[in-house]
Amino acid sequence: MEDIVGARWHNLITRLARTGFPDARVTLEDEGPRLAVVFRALGGSPALSIKPSTERTLSPPRPLLQKIAGTGRKHALAWREEDCVRLPDRLQVFPRAQLNRDLYLWLVAMASVGQVRSGADWLGGNQQAVLETLLAYPGLQSVYVQLVDALIELRNAGPLGSAAEQRREACIQAALREPGSQQQLPVAGGDPLPVPLWLYPLDEPLDQAPVSRQQDNEDEGAAAPLKGKVKQGKGRKKAQYVEDMDSKTGMIVFRLESLFSWSEYIPLDRCADDTEDEDAERAADDLEFLSLSRKGDSGNSRLRIDLDLPSASEDDIPLGDGLLLPEWDWRKQKLLANHCRVLPMLPRGAEPAGLPERLKPVAHNLRRRFEGLRPQKMWNKRQPVGSQLDLEACISFTTDRMRGQANAQPALWRQESPQHRDLACLVLADLSLSTDAWADNEHQVIEVIRDSLYLLGEALDAGDDSFALYGFSSRRRDHVRFSLIKNFAEAWGDVIRGRISALRPGYYTRMGAAIRQATEILKEQPAEQRVLLLLTDGKPNDLDIYEGRYGMEDTRHALLEARQAGLEPFCVTIDQQASDYLPYLFGKQRYQLIQRAAELPSLLPKLYLLLTGRTP
Repeated sequence: MEDIVGARWHNLITRLARTGFPDARVTLEDEGPRLAVVFRALGGSPALSIKPSTERTLSPPRPLLQKIAGTGRKHALAWREEDCVRLPDRLQVFPRAQLNRDLYLWLVAMASVGQVRSGADWLGGNQQAVLETLLAYPGLQSVYVQLVDALIELRNAGPLGSAAEQRREACIQAALREPGSQQQLPVAGGDPLPVPLWLYPLDEPLDQAPVSRQQDNEDEGAAAPLKGKVKQGKGRKKAQYVEDMDSKTGMIVFRLESLFSWSEYIPLDRCADDTEDEDAERAADDLEFLSLSRKGDSGNSRLRIDLDLPSASEDDIPLGDGLLLPEWDWRKQKLLANHCRVLPMLPRGAEPAGLPERLKPVAHNLRRRFEGLRPQKMWNKRQPVGSQLDLEACISFTTDRMRGQANAQPALWRQESPQHRDLACLVLADLSLSTDAWADNEHQVIEVIRDSLYLLGEALDAGDDSFALYGFSSRRRDHVRFSLIKNFAEAWGDVIRGRISALRPGYYTRMGAAIRQATEILKEQPAEQRVLLLLTDGKPNDLDIYEGRYGMEDTRHALLEARQAGLEPFCVTIDQQASDYLPYLFGKQRYQLIQRAAELPSLLPKLYLLLTGRTP
């Protein structure tokens, strides 16, 4: 009975304390495509995408009902990062939906001008940003005035607070009405009420506890991938490592549970639950930061959230000291010479192997289709020498001789000449640790990539195309792994299939260096049409600064270098968020998103035919 009364009281007081106008709610999911177009049209960098922001904890003045309900401390704000613009997932600030849509539009316009940095004056920085936005886009003047009038009316209806808080609020309202008129924000307790029309500085990163290399090594390979669909969390979470509560390294070296008793002590962890948690996504969204334990146990609930964690892998066989390649630093707008070391490697444990039985029926059909595309031999007629007489040339010569017009050196032969297709294709497969995840309930991403390489190799071999297969992963800039599967000189066979079966995921995705190495290999091919086909499941990343926009800009620059060298880059991905960044990297028509990962092996040969302009 107490639980029922408590639950009803909680629902009642939470509903009464709720602010905003749910009936006029506008979501970023609905407005996102329009806002992306507006952002590009206003001169926003095409490298930036629009993503939902994570709520931040503030301490503004709150009415009595919110204090009783314990709400009013988390607020969705807007800010700009190096690789994206963060906007609230939904807006219900104003009583009219059109005003909330205009608020989204205004925030995008401000973000296209610049960002408010962490060390800058928040009040002065936003006033300057407003002035620059109105100067650049004077047509937004009326929109801004309407938003300010509506916002100030709502703020005046809120709690008054102390005298110092009232002075601070008056300063903010004056800055909204007349940007540039306020120089300093009055000091008051807590935080001011959030200003939905302004951008906030980047959230400060949470200090992480130091982690030893030994702990990193212990983590590598400890957790097995979980089957099932992986959900994508909203926003980007801060994370820190915490000590395991059940660790044996604490100050207490004796546990009372280990005393002899009438029953035997069983060290059973009753906190872990292996059942599906339907509320995992909601619970993770409510957390401001995540505490990460090094304990390897995990439940069945899976939620994918952007975190910076070390990867795990076992090493392959190096084939030398590697090559030094440049890398593009977008902050300096400079190509850093000899910045990355690319290490050619062979998959460890590769033994000659045949095609897996489950793929043989599909491979047989593909070979039949591609064999029909083999270059056909042609006969060159009317040749002075050859292997067979040309009947038409002989008849023509006899007729001319009867007329007295015969040539003294007749060309009466025909010569067979083979026709070679002037095409070379290099397939570059992502082998980073993310491919160890499960694409669905039955297939891991690495299994899908292996099957794709099997079938594509069978098809290209049947079609007599010149092709090579490589894989890549990375661990910072001095360890970019470039796995040799098949080079252009090797023949397709059991040796190559064995290398594919030995592929293992590991480390990260320094895509720019791998593309530059693939470009150097393709440039040596004499073919007129040279295709660079990239298979991946995510965006560029690495342990160092390569995460975020730095990696995106370097990859884009590497692709521009490939096009300048006469190559045709194309990307095939199963990353469902790929539409946020691949158009900027490859171009609108130069990538293909596969909705179901299991379909990639059978669809890839068809995409190859379309890419090379051929029909079976």
